[in-house]
Order: sequence, then structure tokens, then C-alpha cells
Amino acid sequence: MPPVRETGTVPRVTNAVDIRRSRAAAAWGLTDEVVLIGAGEPIPVPGGRDQTFPFISHSEYFYLADRECAGGVLAFDPGGGWVDFVPEVSEAERIWEGREGVEGTPLTELPAWLAVRRRRRLAMLGTPLPGVRFDTARAEELREILTHVRRPKDEIELERMRRAAAASLAGYAVAERMIRPGVSEREVQIEMEAEFFRHGATRTGYDTIVGSGPNSAVLHFAPTSRRIGEGETVLIDAGAEVDRYISDITRTFRAGGPGDGFFRDLYRVVLAAEQRAIAACRVGVEYRDIHLAAAADLAAGLVELGILRGAADTLVERDAHALFFPHGIGHMVGLGVRDASGFLPGHTRSPLPSLRHLRTDLPLEKGYVMTIEPGIYFIPALLNDPERRAMFRQAVNWDRVDSLIDFGGIRIEDNVLVTEGEPETLTAAVPKII
Repeated sequence: MPPVRETGTVPRVTNAVDIRRSRAAAAWGLTDEVVLIGAGEPIPVPGGRDQTFPFISHSEYFYLADRECAGGVLAFDPGGGWVDFVPEVSEAERIWEGREGVEGTPLTELPAWLAVRRRRRLAMLGTPLPGVRFDTARAEELREILTHVRRPKDEIELERMRRAAAASLAGYAVAERMIRPGVSEREVQIEMEAEFFRHGATRTGYDTIVGSGPNSAVLHFAPTSRRIGEGETVLIDAGAEVDRYISDITRTFRAGGPGDGFFRDLYRVVLAAEQRAIAACRVGVEYRDIHLAAAADLAAGLVELGILRGAADTLVERDAHALFFPHGIGHMVGLGVRDASGFLPGHTRSPLPSLRHLRTDLPLEKGYVMTIEPGIYFIPALLNDPERRAMFRQAVNWDRVDSLIDFGGIRIEDNVLVTEGEPETLTAAVPKII
């Protein structure tokens, strides 16, 4: 069997494509340079002979083409516009896979197109083409500009994200019913993902996380055969994908119900921090400020629960909160997880300890979709470290921490659309414990 070539699996939306390309060209402001954007090729499975991993086009190609096309190349000449170069579908692909040709200029004409422009500066985005030399520094500059262009989501993108959220809702409804002693993490994953597909998902948005008990403190935990115990924390981070656009959602449960004890108290701290952070997602607000405010909220909650000691702002300045909240408040989401995250063109990561894990650091604009995902975790790798214990011996109630070392963690995550007014939570329908 020849390698699978995923082509034409997503209906192309011509107007959206034209608008996206116009925005990219205007932002680049090129006069003589030419640009190639490669979709990429299927990656062979090691030792799998003619098998390949499931193919998806590079996100930069997909954004500007709105379709999958293994081997496809977009070419841009500011004097002549855009050209879609597409590979010819072989007879074997038609027979074995039922593939049909994709509209565009035959890829065999690309060498001639390049030859006519051989004396001009060339930049390449997406997946580079073998044997084609290009200006790598200029390519990075154009990539940074294109990333910024991609940040506001258009109506086509938002429609797919809403469908992904609806499919995710169905999966979470099944998972919530399954959270009980004796059920394994893997069983929850299987039934949840099946429900995604039953409700229109193309695939899962990313590798599903289901962690029970101490496993819920592992930030990216792969589900195992471990069975949930009575009263244990169960953290699920999962989302459906629809036509390359995803939901990124986290909910945390307790087997046997939330109860009136420590789980309920800690959950309320995390939920309150999330609610305040969501409300702050407005045009012009610096995302780093949302992160810092959430970190202070979590630190204040840990002080109230007798885990941290001191003033919340001081604890954040010292990075003591990162013992329990060791990641950023979130990132951008859309065309894949962490879609177009990063910094404004020309900006770099902050060296401040309290900001070093922030994946996105820029002012919010209309159309941005952000994850808001505060969490508090009891992570042995952090909390049992002698250097950290010495550094924060006065700021942390270590006896209390030691009694909770197997608790796990609580995270709550939603996807928030920045509008001209109130922020819209695209994933609000997925229930939380109130």
C-alpha cells in the first residue's frame, strides 16, 4: 500500500481563503521577494514499511489554503499573486485510497515558476522543500508576521471551534457519569473520545489527559489502567477537533462527589481564579497581567487554606506560588492547541520568574481565543526538592504540604473569545462543580 496522502478532506471556503491571503500579503508588505509555504509530506512509521502517520498539513499552509494537501505548496509573488501548486494523484492512490485530484496548478510546474524568479530573494514557510535554498532569517521574520495575522479568528474558524466545543460537551457528559471507584483512567478516555466522534469530531484535538489520585498532579498525564479510588481527584484535559479546529478543556472531579472537605475548598479557589481571569479577557488587556492576577488569587487562596504564608503579591514576586501553579494561565487556541501563541513581533519572553512559563505575552485583541486554565497541584518533584524547601521554608507550611503530597491537582480550563464587549466562553456549556 502506498503512503496515504490526505488531500481535500476539508471543504475549501474561497472567500475566507482570499481574505486570509490578502491580510497576509498586506502585513508582509513585500515588493520583490517571493514566498513558498509547504504543506509537508506524510511521515513514515519507523519499521512500518509503507505505513505513515496520519497526515495533517502544516498549520501555516492550512490557514492559507483551508484544506489538507500532502505535498502541496503555496507560492506568493507580490507582482503576480498566489499560486496553488498541487501534486498529481497517482493511479495507485485512486485505487487504494479513493483519492481525487485537488484543484490547482500541477506541482510539476513549480521548478519553472522558481526558475523565472531565481535571482529574487526567497523565503519559505510551512514545511521546507528539500533542495530549495532560501533566506532563513527572512523566513522567520515573515513567519512572525503571519503568526500575528492568524491570531484573530474569522467566522469560519469560530464556527468550527463551536462545533468542536459541542462535540467535547458530549464527551465530558459521558466522562462525568463514569467517574466512580473501580473505573480505570483508560476506560474513561475510550468512552469519552468515542463520544467526541459520535458528535462530529474529526479527531481528538490533542492527546487526552486522564489522571486519577496522584496522577492528577502530572500536567500532561497519559491515561493508564490505574483504577480510580474512593474520594480521589480525577483531572481530565481533553477536547474534540472539527476540521483542524479544536477545543481545549479541563475539568476536575472527585470520585464520590465533591464533598465538604479539602477538595471542595481547593476547587473553589481555582474556580474563583478562573472566573476572574475570564472576566478580564478584554480588548487591550495585557495577557501577562491576567496571569499575574490569577497567580495572586491562587496564592491568596493557598494562604487561606493554611498552605502558604504571607502576602499574595509578595509570594508571587518570590515565585513561591509556582510550587503549586507551575505553568502559565493559558495560551491561544484554534488551529490546533496553542495556535499562534507567542509574543508581539519584536517582543521576547520576560525574564521575571513569575512570567517565565507564560506561552503568550501580548495585549488582547478582538477575535483572539484564549485558554484560561488556572490550577493548583501537589507535585512531588517540586515539593520534595531540598533546595526549594530551603528557599521557601518560611513561606510554606511544609507539614500541611506533606499531608497532601498524594492529593494530586485541580485544574479548570475554558476557551474564551475576546469581543468588543463581554468575553464569550465558547466552552461554557461543559459543566463545572459549583
